[in-house]
Amino acid sequence: MSPTTKNWIIATRPWSFPASSMPALLTISYIFFLKNAITTDINWVYGVLAMIGAVLFQASGNLIGDYFDYKFKVDRKDTFGSSRMLVDGVFKPKSIFTYGISFLLIGILLGLFLFINTGTDLLWIGAIGVLGTYFYYKMKFIALGDLLIFIIYGPLIGLGTAYVMTNQLHWDVLLLNIPVAFLVVNILHANNTRDIRDDGKANIKTQAMILGIKGAKIQYILLALGAYVAVTLMVALGMLHPLSLLVVVTLPIALKNIKLMQQAQIDKPEVIKDLDAASAQLVMAFTLLFSLSNFIAVWL
Repeated sequence: MSPTTKNWIIATRPWSFPASSMPALLTISYIFFLKNAITTDINWVYGVLAMIGAVLFQASGNLIGDYFDYKFKVDRKDTFGSSRMLVDGVFKPKSIFTYGISFLLIGILLGLFLFINTGTDLLWIGAIGVLGTYFYYKMKFIALGDLLIFIIYGPLIGLGTAYVMTNQLHWDVLLLNIPVAFLVVNILHANNTRDIRDDGKANIKTQAMILGIKGAKIQYILLALGAYVAVTLMVALGMLHPLSLLVVVTLPIALKNIKLMQQAQIDKPEVIKDLDAASAQLVMAFTLLFSLSNFIAVWL
């Protein structure tokens, strides 16, 4: 039986796309907030293309990661990870790998188009993105996945988006995207905490495994609350308009996720089986409000 259109979509794990699209959206909103202080022309279309490119790379990373997790028996019938398209036999491994490489190549072509129309700094930004997309699984297996996700799904996407829009490197965008990066890392961290027992059987080491269940819970809490602290500090330092504190509206969602994480048990992964998806929903809600505040603040 051939995979359906729905299967092809599910294989990319679209529920996780806020991790890549939201840093780009936040950066677009910040450039809008600063537009009167930016001396160069602003290309809003390129900002949208950068967002699309970020999603393409993430879709590629999800697929390639699923392929290698299946190949190295990290994802199995009895585990919770991945889209389950491979472990349930919906796709053949080669199909998923080719699908992932296709997204990667499309993303690279889009990046080359933006490079031709902007400048050389996009080359090193894009190179980090490409290498991080393909080799993420290796970093995850040696407990460096959290760090890589923090760098790419926040500061790097933000820096690249701002660059293609203005043809300038806006280093303040790195700080801007730290709160979002904290929350994005928690998507992965929730996944890895749930899978501590099963990943141990696959002979890999994630950060959650090294920290242990208690340490993993502490990291999740610190990152979740740290996002709100970071926004507050940027407002206090005058980098952001006070309206950015609108993100506190999403605090009940964060607290609900934290409460669920506190119930996590190594031998009962099903307790937090959906926490990665809930963490992705927080990324979207938090960043949408954060971005909205920037779009509105320019008029205040």
